[in-house]
Amino acid sequence: MIMLRSCISYLLLIGALSYANAQESGPLAHVSDLRSGVTSHRASSYDRSGGNDDAVRVGAGQTATLADIGGAGSIRHIWITIDSPSPFHLRELVLRMYWDGNPEPSVEVPIGDFFGTGFEYEDIPGGHTGQRYHSWQSLPLTVRGRALSCYFEMPFSKGARITVTNDGKKDVPHLYYQIDYQGYADASVTNKQGRFHAQWRNQLTTSIPQKESKGINLDGKNNYIFMHAKGQGQFVGLILAIQGLSSGWWGEGDDMFFIDGATAAPTLNGTGVEDAFGSAWQFAEEFNYPFVGYSSKGNRDWSGTHVLYRFYLQDPVYFSTSIVAGIEHGHANDRRDLYTSVAFWYQKGHQTLDPLPSLQNRLPRPFYQEEILDKDLPN
Repeated sequence: MIMLRSCISYLLLIGALSYANAQESGPLAHVSDLRSGVTSHRASSYDRSGGNDDAVRVGAGQTATLADIGGAGSIRHIWITIDSPSPFHLRELVLRMYWDGNPEPSVEVPIGDFFGTGFEYEDIPGGHTGQRYHSWQSLPLTVRGRALSCYFEMPFSKGARITVTNDGKKDVPHLYYQIDYQGYADASVTNKQGRFHAQWRNQLTTSIPQKESKGINLDGKNNYIFMHAKGQGQFVGLILAIQGLSSGWWGEGDDMFFIDGATAAPTLNGTGVEDAFGSAWQFAEEFNYPFVGYSSKGNRDWSGTHVLYRFYLQDPVYFSTSIVAGIEHGHANDRRDLYTSVAFWYQKGHQTLDPLPSLQNRLPRPFYQEEILDKDLPN
């Protein structure tokens, strides 16, 4: 009995210590700390007249500034919802973020993709036609119906600016938003913090024949690349949408990270798509966890659009001089499918982003296109 009590006491002690450690490093860490020189602010679309018209209008071809903040601080929360007649407004509206007076954006992503939704097109008789809002939840990003929320920290020392540009042909009559941020009296608070970046990419991959690859891929030469950067920083997240253009499992592709000049072999090499996103032995049903998930399931034969996410908040991928990160499209890149991604990272200073494709080249493909192939595709 004495030994049993000792074991129970020991387990309770371990549990208490684990709880304390979680409080030190988890999302509830330091919420009770009193801080001097920190002020709370909000930029929002509220009706300045005191009425209830709490939205901004974003005309076709126009840009709306959602926030223009001076000084030092950190954005902590963004909430947006959109009323638009365009079926493709989630790709037509482009979210951009600028830090410390830089004229180039560190974030340049179609607004739906940034929040991990709108990858699929739906045409419901008597109902909605267009990009589909798909609800999902994670620690830094959530979508509930048409409510889009972000909790990534976004520090700055010399100002911040957030804009939305309407590249479509129809006006957006109502865009509602709230941006909550902290102001810092001492700008040095942000000196050791990286600047938030997000990059959108989209590619119709090319199938590499078996006779050419011999089933081997050691250098990632033909991988789908979802981000690259130079300087010091840490990669913290990926949303990946795979539109299977043929039946068969596309998940035998490994994720690969080439860090600080590595080229001959990846610094980090994964073991398969489902492994990288928190599953195993393919995907069964949709799931949403704080750091990993399979948020949207396509067809049972692996065609259609499948959306995956992983946030490296507990295990960032650090780089000191450079990083190139990608994933195979099928084993040794033997699949031809449509890949779309948003990569999230922090880094010292600013990284010039790849040019955002024109609207015509980034609109989702709503329908299948039948093709007669010379031979069967893998799987």
